[in-house]
Amino acid sequence: MISGKHLVSDMNSEDLYLMLKNTQEPKGFYFNKDKTRVLSILQDLLLNKERYGYMSCPCRLATGEREKDRDILCPCIYRSDDIKEYGSCYCNLYVSPEWNEGKIEQKYVPERRPPEKTFF
Repeated sequence: MISGKHLVSDMNSEDLYLMLKNTQEPKGFYFNKDKTRVLSILQDLLLNKERYGYMSCPCRLATGEREKDRDILCPCIYRSDDIKEYGSCYCNLYVSPEWNEGKIEQKYVPERRPPEKTFF
């Protein structure tokens, strides 16, 4: 989850990129090498922050209620399992080094979020 310590409302997608790159890479999570795609997703995260007050995954429908959307606060709780199994998270924001290097097939990542959380 993105910390309240940073003034996200004052950030642009490049600022968010640098902040997350510096915090996530040491944990073993890497951005997709397609920086244009990454910046677009990060811009959508910032838009969701303005819209809902929290950064929900822009590739999924949010309810607008933080507690109901806890599982899809970026980085979502599905990220690790998606990367382990497919080399990429659902959005293709975070990927494995092997995925970025083309050493594994870049497959479609199916939705892991339970259906009862996707329809409201």
